[in-house]
Amino acid sequence: MTSHHAQTTYQVRLGWGQQGLDQLASSGIVVIVDAIGDPAQLAASAKALAHEPTVFLATLRNPTATARAIYDEQLARGGRTSINLVLAGDDGAFAVDDYLAAGALADALTALGIDHSAPDVAVAAEGFRPLTRAVKHLVSASASGLALAEAAGTAAVREAAALDAETAATRAV
Repeated sequence: MTSHHAQTTYQVRLGWGQQGLDQLASSGIVVIVDAIGDPAQLAASAKALAHEPTVFLATLRNPTATARAIYDEQLARGGRTSINLVLAGDDGAFAVDDYLAAGALADALTALGIDHSAPDVAVAAEGFRPLTRAVKHLVSASASGLALAEAAGTAAVREAAALDAETAATRAV
């Protein structure tokens, strides 16, 4: 019996941390979403998957560029490709900043016509849209944002929350 957490009937899926990476069904593309932090460990786990997916790293700074890269990858593969969004979270738990970044990415994917999304993804996208103007405030007030401000200053938080500040996607190597 297939786990309902695998979200196999959807093209775009969402999970949290290593557990989410392990639970979601195999996909051709895995996107590690980490707005604040270091996604290296989770990205390495994704790259090590037996089916060898293409792995991208997404933040609030590059959702539109990442969506475009995913779209281009799908075109290069010649058919509909499953996409797993895996949010790094705060030690694998819910993180506002990562959820907003996933919503921004899902919104950008929908704009490109990739919209057969699991309910988890739809909720992230629909949560992001009305909060777009509040992203900087929400990130700065989040637990991860407060920790970043304490460690590196408020400028680092503003930089992390700069929506679409980067025009290129980041591919994990």
